Amino acid sequence: MEGDGVFVLFDIGGTKTRVAASRDGKTIGDIKTAETPKDFGKAINLIKKMKDEVSLGEHVKAVALGVPGILSRDRRRIFRLPNLSGWDGKDFSTELEKIINAPVYIENDATLVGLGEAVNGAGRGYGIVAYITVSTGVGGVRIVGGSIDRKTFGFEPGWQIINFADLIKNENNGYLGSYISGRAIEEKFGKYPIDVSDTKILDELALELAVGLYNVILLWSPDAVILGGSMITGVNPIPLDKVEEKLRELLTTIFPEIPVIKKAILGDKGGLYGALEFVSKKYGN
Repeated sequence: MEGDGVFVLFDIGGTKTRVAASRDGKTIGDIKTAETPKDFGKAINLIKKMKDEVSLGEHVKAVALGVPGILSRDRRRIFRLPNLSGWDGKDFSTELEKIINAPVYIENDATLVGLGEAVNGAGRGYGIVAYITVSTGVGGVRIVGGSIDRKTFGFEPGWQIINFADLIKNENNGYLGSYISGRAIEEKFGKYPIDVSDTKILDELALELAVGLYNVILLWSPDAVILGGSMITGVNPIPLDKVEEKLRELLTTIFPEIPVIKKAILGDKGGLYGALEFVSKKYGN
C-alpha cells in the first residue's frame, strides 16, 4: 500500500536489464536500463546499485525480478539461461536478499511479460490468456483470472516438438523455437531477422507458428492469444493474418471458433508491469 515503502521491479534479459519502482502498487516510475553482466557476481552488484537508484533511499518492501531461464521448484534458483551461462544453478534469491535486505521474488521473464499483458495490456478483460513471445527465443505463459496458472517448473511452449522427423535427425531441431526464433533465423539464413523480408520465408514462419499455436490452444483453451516479441512486433514481422488463416483451417474442425489473436501492446514495459502485478498480489494490493 502507498506509504509503506516501494516495490522494486526488474526485467532482466540476456543483454539488457530494466528496473523501475512502484510507490502505489499500481503504477511504475521512470525506467532505468543497463547492460546485463554475464558474470553473476557483477550482476548481483548491478542489481543492488540499480535498486538504490530507483528506490531513492525509501524502504523497499520487496523486489520482483523476471529472469530468462527455468526456475527451481522453490522459485529461488535459475537454470538453462541461454545467454547467461554463468548464472546457471545460482541461488539467485538468497544472494540478493543478503545485500538488499528485503524479500526477493523471481519468475521467468516471459511469464511476467505475459502477466503484464494479460492484466494491463492486450489481454485485459479476457479470463484465460495464452501469451507467446517470439524473439531471440520462444516462450510463453498461461494466465487465468489475472494470475499465473499453477505449474511445477514453468511453461515452455518454445520447446514443443512440431516435427518429430527433424528431431530424430538432429536433436537441436524439431522444436518450435528451432524454426521461428530470431536465433534460428540467424543460423538458417545468416542474417538478422529484421533483414529477412522474403514473403515466402515469412509465410513459412507463419505456418510454423500456427502449428505451435494450434497445440497451445488445444492444451490451454484460452479466450485470447497475445503474441509479443521482436518477430511479431518488429521490422518484417511474421504475418498474423496468415497465422490466423491457418489456425482457422486447423482448429474449426475441433472447436467452433478460434480464440482472439492480438499483438502485445506494452513493449519494453510489459515485464515491469508483470513484475508489479506478481509482487503486489503477494502483499494484498
